Amino acid sequence: MVNNQSSQLPLLAATGLCKSFGGVKAVNEARIEVTKGSITGLIGPNGAGKTTLFNLLSNFIRPDKGRVIFDGEPIQQLQPYQIAQQGLVRTFQVARTLSRLSVLDNMLLAAQKQTGENFWQVQLQPHIVAQEERQLQEQAMSLLESVGLAQKAHDYAGGLSGGQRKLLEMGRALMTNPKLILLDEPAAGVNPRLIDDICDRIHTWNRQDGMTFLIIEHNMDVIMSLCDRVWVLAEGQNLADGTPAEIQNNSQVLEAYLGK
Repeated sequence: MVNNQSSQLPLLAATGLCKSFGGVKAVNEARIEVTKGSITGLIGPNGAGKTTLFNLLSNFIRPDKGRVIFDGEPIQQLQPYQIAQQGLVRTFQVARTLSRLSVLDNMLLAAQKQTGENFWQVQLQPHIVAQEERQLQEQAMSLLESVGLAQKAHDYAGGLSGGQRKLLEMGRALMTNPKLILLDEPAAGVNPRLIDDICDRIHTWNRQDGMTFLIIEHNMDVIMSLCDRVWVLAEGQNLADGTPAEIQNNSQVLEAYLGK
């Protein structure tokens, strides 16, 4: 396993995060840190607050209390699209694709700050817009190749399997040139034959490109094989954090998460 962690400040650090729904505390004084260049795991039993924590980190829902620092800057007051522009992007438990667009068009829509989005630049600098579009298509096709979907580029995204949609969503996240990707259950509902493929690609992006990941996953084999560090939530609160080996041998985790 490659471990690119350094002594620098965490790329992502959240402290004291709280969120209640109808008086129920879904997340209660939670904290988490992600080191640049790492693959970090987030686990816990059903209802532990993992996806709510992801939503708080990416500001899809606003925290009642707490602080999120990303790449040295507070982000809890930013809109989700602004956080994505800062380099923190996320995927979802159920992959979100535009079914009636091609796989390639799904990728191209993710590109940030395209010159062609400005009306006057389209009129006054069409050659620059055309050149950028060619470059983006090359980037998109390269990424589709990296996720094994290049042959599906011109197919409707709605025709992809569940696992292929998750690979498309990962590729689309990479189109934004992110600093950190939050993956919400990348192996859930995926054909077992594709799970190893997904893990291999995450490893490759981390090892070769230095990409940083924070992953929610119930598949413990995936977590233990991929992650440098694992954080555990239970009932919305931090239960433990440590290396995969430490978490596997933590009696509190075994009791709360594995039911032993």
